[in-house]
Amino acid sequence: MSDPPPPQDAARDPEPVPPAADAAPPPAPRVRLRWAWWLLAYVSLGLGIVGIVVPGLPTVPFVLLSAFAASRGSQRLHAWLLAHRQFGPMIRDWQAHGAVSRRAKRLAVSMMAACAAIMFLTSPKWWMAASGTAIMAVVAVWLWRRPEPPSG
Repeated sequence: MSDPPPPQDAARDPEPVPPAADAAPPPAPRVRLRWAWWLLAYVSLGLGIVGIVVPGLPTVPFVLLSAFAASRGSQRLHAWLLAHRQFGPMIRDWQAHGAVSRRAKRLAVSMMAACAAIMFLTSPKWWMAASGTAIMAVVAVWLWRRPEPPSG
């Protein structure tokens, strides 16, 4: 036969007390390989900036990747990106809604079309230009299926 469980003593097992409303939030957990996230954030931001002037090198995906990596490796860079006049709204829309503005969609698709034309004019084999254009077409379809940020 088994013994009955011991009686619970209220003094021994107190009710959990919720934290005070004015208590400081717990410290952010340390991220493993923070230096790698930091490096990825700055490299991708650099590639995004180069993409502003180099046709065929996208800016938006690199800036979004930079914001993602910075949120894990550099809070200062992440805050700067969110406050940036050009990059901030794009990053906030993506983080909140997975949304891309119609203007950004039009610009991206027009740049892809220009790059496709350049590839067909300059590539030594037609299939090289066709494969690159097919990939860009898939990306364009995916991009246009993304929601647009809510107005207001």
